[in-house]
Amino acid sequence: MVRTVKGEGTPPRSSWPAAGILRLFLGLLLAGLPVICRAGESAAADISRDPSDLPGPLPRRGPKLLRIDLLALETEGRLTDGSTFRYWTFGGKVPGPFLRVRVGDTLEVHLRNDPGCRMVHSIDLHAAWGDSGGAMLSQTLPGGEKTFTFRALNPGLYLYHCGTPVVAQHIANGMYGLILVEPPGGLPKVDREFYIMEGEIYTSGGFGASGFQEPDFRKILEARPDYFVFNGSVGALVRHPLRAKVGRRIRIFFGNAGPSTSANLHALGAIFEKVYEDGSLASPPMENSCSIFAPSGGAGFVEFVPKVPGSYPLVDHFFFKQEKGLGGSLVVEGPADPSIIHEGAVR
Repeated sequence: MVRTVKGEGTPPRSSWPAAGILRLFLGLLLAGLPVICRAGESAAADISRDPSDLPGPLPRRGPKLLRIDLLALETEGRLTDGSTFRYWTFGGKVPGPFLRVRVGDTLEVHLRNDPGCRMVHSIDLHAAWGDSGGAMLSQTLPGGEKTFTFRALNPGLYLYHCGTPVVAQHIANGMYGLILVEPPGGLPKVDREFYIMEGEIYTSGGFGASGFQEPDFRKILEARPDYFVFNGSVGALVRHPLRAKVGRRIRIFFGNAGPSTSANLHALGAIFEKVYEDGSLASPPMENSCSIFAPSGGAGFVEFVPKVPGSYPLVDHFFFKQEKGLGGSLVVEGPADPSIIHEGAVR
């Protein structure tokens, strides 16, 4: 959650040389231990964030002091129709909340680690300069809270993730999201915006196994994912499809959490008319591409106007990932236009 706060924030001094190293050591020590779900939580909770769940464009304004509140939460959630998984999350959803700020804003970040967690957690924001993007300042024990402050100096779309070793494990288990640092004038107007992230999941039982699944630490180290997912679980963007209308411009923010493979988002039957590669706002967008590439830890966004109605499958053009759970749908409503496409011979 992002809130405007009054007054001036002062960045705390880093205690990294002593306490920070100790906390990272504790993270490593606990990495192989099972994580206990808090009592009363549903074993089949839908942890997948709806792709339409993101804040809208910011109004024209000068720099502000903003407070960002994040909660590290370990919970059991739905992975497939027949299995659940032990997720580590920011706020109980995957991906974490979409953070939207303006270049020049000062961000006071408050990270709480739920008392029911077993792991040390933190946050590394790729939009922040110094102290490992905040990871050195935010190593937080269960039940604790850490605060740090930074100024957003560079516009763009950036990943954030837990920065506690073993970092790949925290990312693979669901601790990632995107932060958009808008330029002074904001982004061009569109009719709808969406938020998608691709991730990898490594399970104790392997692909297709039923029942409760623990994370498999060895597979993470060997980069052998069992599942590839959009927004945290198999079928998330089928249960929560993107919905748009013919003739209305849409924008899709896309990030690849990895931690081990690159991604190449493609919507079958659509052309991305503007592509902002690597989340960069410093140069004009590329035009008219079928996909957007994002390395592990990378992000970008696309804009286009759907020309015909129908269901547009969302895939990764590394097609083997569809055989391991990846897939989604963009559903477009509106009048058909046979002059663009139709079945049969020329009319």
